[in-house]
Amino acid sequence: MFLAVLIAIAFIFLLTFVVPWRKMGDMSKMIWRAYINLAKIPGPKSYPIVGSVWQFKLNSSDFAVQMSGFQQLYAFAEGSPGIVKMWFGPVPIAIVVRPEYCKLLLESSTLITKATFYDKLSEWIGTGLLTSTNEKWFGRRKLLTPAFHFNVLKGYQDIFVKQAQVFLEQIDAYADSGREVDLFPYVKRCALDIICDTAMSTQLNAQIGKNSEYVQAVTRLSDMLFNYERSPWLWLKPIWYASGLGFEFDRLVKMTTDFTRQVIAERRAILMDEGRFGESASLGTKKMAFLDLMLLNQSENGLSDEDIREEVDTFMFEGHDTTSSGMGWTIWLLGQHPQYQTRVHEEMDVVFGDSDREPTEADLKKCVFLDQCIKESLRLCPPVPIIARRLTHDISLGGCTLPKDLTVFLVPMGTHRDPKEWERPAEFYPDHFLPDAVAKRHPFAYFPFSAGPRNCIGQKFAQAEEKTVLSYFFRKYRVESSTPSPGNRFVPELILKPEEGVICRMYKRER
Repeated sequence: MFLAVLIAIAFIFLLTFVVPWRKMGDMSKMIWRAYINLAKIPGPKSYPIVGSVWQFKLNSSDFAVQMSGFQQLYAFAEGSPGIVKMWFGPVPIAIVVRPEYCKLLLESSTLITKATFYDKLSEWIGTGLLTSTNEKWFGRRKLLTPAFHFNVLKGYQDIFVKQAQVFLEQIDAYADSGREVDLFPYVKRCALDIICDTAMSTQLNAQIGKNSEYVQAVTRLSDMLFNYERSPWLWLKPIWYASGLGFEFDRLVKMTTDFTRQVIAERRAILMDEGRFGESASLGTKKMAFLDLMLLNQSENGLSDEDIREEVDTFMFEGHDTTSSGMGWTIWLLGQHPQYQTRVHEEMDVVFGDSDREPTEADLKKCVFLDQCIKESLRLCPPVPIIARRLTHDISLGGCTLPKDLTVFLVPMGTHRDPKEWERPAEFYPDHFLPDAVAKRHPFAYFPFSAGPRNCIGQKFAQAEEKTVLSYFFRKYRVESSTPSPGNRFVPELILKPEEGVICRMYKRER
């Protein structure tokens, strides 16, 4: 009860002193229209001012279970419109679950504005490709698309291979030792080294213990951002800073962005020494780091150094957390299901035999069942747990009008468990991705990389990276997850992570 009173006082202060007066009219209008139009949409019980927040679980994993329960109770119930209503204090949220609604929102070329929930993240990574909108977003997307040309991605394969080999060297001592090991930090550092090398042409060497302060700062910032978004009382600057979190956040943001600025300056100096300024950098026909692409196009596209910093930090954040989540969950889930892990091992033996050679593009195309397992892991544990949009105009869904300026959440984890679309919605079942099964489903029943105009620009990059690293791992090791299913709950920070890590025992395979 005390917490509810505290939240109520905080939001009265928010609406009275913090929200700019010029925005109060638009906000009040949206809230009133939402109150009227969303009246028939089911959702958890709410009270004035505090909304639904009074019943939110404080523990992140408990909160994830609670949100999943709300979706099952209100979105999948008989007669439900497939939308869940929730109030974050006085701010209404509509959670959309049905694939046909997700399609309408994600395919729209006008509903591309990110919600205000991304504002705090922008204080770290700026308004780059992830958080920008309208003309700025379209311009950046056009500029960066050549960096993901298929010929460029082929050039990154040697980096995937090199870092995968370092990853195996770091964990090999645990194999056959009888000791448990949490593989998640190792996977995360591997992904961080890969994105640093590909995005910035810089060796971070996180896997061998270098730049540990930067690595720890990135991890801590992700944790702080999630706690900020789900704790409305922290939105008030006096509370944010009085708690000490605001000062810590500012310090870590400065440290990480200063690191990026230093890398940009050093990379520009290298390109100048190599005489590369003035060459064409738009054809996308050879390996080129994102940073190089932007530096070589800086004058032509009117980019400031801060514009470049925004994009590099965006890719550093998005490009390692998402792939490490995908790889970590795949290892953990296959460690829970030896029958599927055996099939992966058999496939590795067919493709590679007893060789430790580097995987080629042709090899990875043959790893069909491994690909199914990765996709099934992304279904159950999508790295991005929430996609949030602010509506720029009214839309009609399920007979309800969702008003302009309303925040809409798309929750892949919920849609990915729709019992109308999935044969075994709550189980790890890689055969969900057999061609016949895929053809029967709604195309928007599965969108771990988002979809439509704002789909993940790096999804092919991520898939190639994950298949390369995991093919190396499962060629060499068998793994047993220590926590029995359905343990190891989700931690829905900005990126979905396992609460207990990827704790397992490893065994070397005899091939």
